Amino acid sequence: MDPQRYIATAPMRMEQLLAAELRKLGAVDVRESRAGASFNGTPETVYRACLWSRIANRILLPVAEFSAPTPEALYAGVQRICWPDHFSATDSFAVECNTSRSRIVHSHFGALKVKDAIVDQFRELQGARPSVETGQPDIRINLYLLQDRATLSLDLSGDSLHRRGYREQGLAAPLKENLAAAILLRAGWPDIAAEGGALLDPMCGSGTLPIEAALIAADIAPGLLRSRWGFLRWKQHDETLWNRLLREARERREAGLAQLPSITGYDRSPLAVRSARENAARAGLGGRVRIEQRELSRATPWRGDAGGLVVVNPPYGERLGRDSDLAQLYRCLGDTLKQSFSGWQGAVFAANPELGKCLGLRARKIYSLFNGAIECKLLCIDIDPERFVSDSRFPAPLPAASRGEGAQAFANRLQKNLKHLGRWLQRDGVSCFRLYDADLPEYALALDIYGTDPRRVHVQEYQAPDSIDPHKARQRLREALGVILDTLDIDQEQLYFKVRRQQKGSAQYEKLAASGSFYQVSEGGCRFLVNFEDYLDTGLFLDHRLTRRLLGELASGKRFLNLFAYTGTASVYAARGGALATTTIDMSNTYLEWAQRNMALNGFVGDEHRFIRADCTEWLQRGGDGNRYELVFLDPPSFSTSRRMAATLDLQRDHVTLIRHAAGLLAPAGVLIFSNNLRRFRMDREGLSDLELEDISRATLPTDFQRNPRIHNVWRIRCRNSGREVCRSRGRAEPDGASRVR
Repeated sequence: MDPQRYIATAPMRMEQLLAAELRKLGAVDVRESRAGASFNGTPETVYRACLWSRIANRILLPVAEFSAPTPEALYAGVQRICWPDHFSATDSFAVECNTSRSRIVHSHFGALKVKDAIVDQFRELQGARPSVETGQPDIRINLYLLQDRATLSLDLSGDSLHRRGYREQGLAAPLKENLAAAILLRAGWPDIAAEGGALLDPMCGSGTLPIEAALIAADIAPGLLRSRWGFLRWKQHDETLWNRLLREARERREAGLAQLPSITGYDRSPLAVRSARENAARAGLGGRVRIEQRELSRATPWRGDAGGLVVVNPPYGERLGRDSDLAQLYRCLGDTLKQSFSGWQGAVFAANPELGKCLGLRARKIYSLFNGAIECKLLCIDIDPERFVSDSRFPAPLPAASRGEGAQAFANRLQKNLKHLGRWLQRDGVSCFRLYDADLPEYALALDIYGTDPRRVHVQEYQAPDSIDPHKARQRLREALGVILDTLDIDQEQLYFKVRRQQKGSAQYEKLAASGSFYQVSEGGCRFLVNFEDYLDTGLFLDHRLTRRLLGELASGKRFLNLFAYTGTASVYAARGGALATTTIDMSNTYLEWAQRNMALNGFVGDEHRFIRADCTEWLQRGGDGNRYELVFLDPPSFSTSRRMAATLDLQRDHVTLIRHAAGLLAPAGVLIFSNNLRRFRMDREGLSDLELEDISRATLPTDFQRNPRIHNVWRIRCRNSGREVCRSRGRAEPDGASRVR
């Protein structure tokens, strides 16, 4: 039989999984669409899709497509289909309608017109009519109206395919079966199970995840328990073919159960445990899927399980506020994973991605999936000590009643700083600033505020020396976080916490997370994207606010070169200041793409704005790109190394060579602005005696950083004459790093 075109529907963000599944089932010419996929296949293909799809909601057979701008056109189009070819007058049927951007706006009215047309046709041809049954009809008909175009289909699945038949009653907000399957597929469970790995869900609820995991691992068709299908009363149904596929599925089930790996579910609720056991029994997995009552903090691998997948769907919360216990639950989950499941894979399905950072584990991969209307994040984690973020984990803030005397001093200092900076902030329109920078030695934090609506607070703890009692340091940190929440009147979801420690080698460049969450902030009339979770720094160095403004003032009518450009904020200021052209160079693809997004956000997208991925020191050593620039910004890291580099960059050692090469690209009367954040930096004036060096560090120190004048060094540099040989004196150069140490 020639292949027929079918449509499979699925929840949003599962389209890719659905398409891959359909191909494995024999479908051809599979094309993803929003919330589904279309495909070609034989009757066997579509029966297999109904029986074996773990992702689909429905399998539809389109029978007609026509223009339906009016109720009359819809009625006439339905009447042109010979419905007695598909079902009998003795069968019951129901019509479901979805309409989008069409003149027929009411789905109930659209369904009613289709029903009338079908009933009238049967009555006219046979003198009898089929009955309408909305509960469990023999035949389901689907009408989809899009821009006045009607697609009429037979629903071959009948009831939604996510209803496997093993769950009679779930607990509050149960996870749909096909969503559970999608979580497991994204987490790599089929490969883990094939290698003999175990699965454990420490918060299993009604057992959906462990049961779906068993169905996958044992090669059990998810539709094998169902007795009702949308095609059973369809006149073109091939019962012989269907029975053969059922026999094959039962044989595969028996073979798969013999090789089922260890699958366990825990839950603290006796009601949940009882429901999960009943569901497992209905699925034919009683005694094969273990369900036990156990607190999350006591969750450990089942006896003999050496590794596998820990998958969990924690409770949802509408908001993560100061009084919420969800953050504490996630911390408990993170501690449990670290203490008991090291070496396993983890998959945490989080409705609120802000909670993910409470786990204290870096996600290897993050997927978006929808649970109903809620967009959730699936955090796939390697539970390995190298991925632990124990020091950077968000500690539980202490309430006021539990804080010591020092906490009041810290609160007083925050209030004092807010009052001191208030008039300046209002006058200069500054919304991103540093409020506190280790003003009190006992509270060694840097506290930066970004934006106003909502206000986001970025807190970094300076790593305590080994001589400090870690328990006391932890207590003071928890006090400080509680004070910050109270004093700034923010919710915990607005607070981001990290630890600044001295890093060595490539460790300094590692991402802390992979949220991919960017937030827009404003500064000096420019807009920037910042990220509070994935990197140690946010993408906007606040201490360079005046330096960026200076570059903007100098850039008018000039060609601007930005070296070690990071996220391109200086390029944005230069472009806004009227630069003729900008060239932005960085070794990191991530930062260069970020820079492009910042430029585009401000409307700078033309060919005059170039972005070059290159090792800046090697690029300079080669003489650049042959162009000369009237304004150059050189802002190298203090120390850098990378697998892409031939050697390391040590700023104190290498700054003479860097400055000489950068100055060599200046046009006559050009200006080089050189900056760095090496606190013990000493400019080698003797080695650069042929250049005009002006220390403008004080002049570029913003008001909010004046408590710490050594935060950065900034120099204005010019050639003493326009002779190119002077500025391009040869010297040793070391390759650039991919990131930066502030």
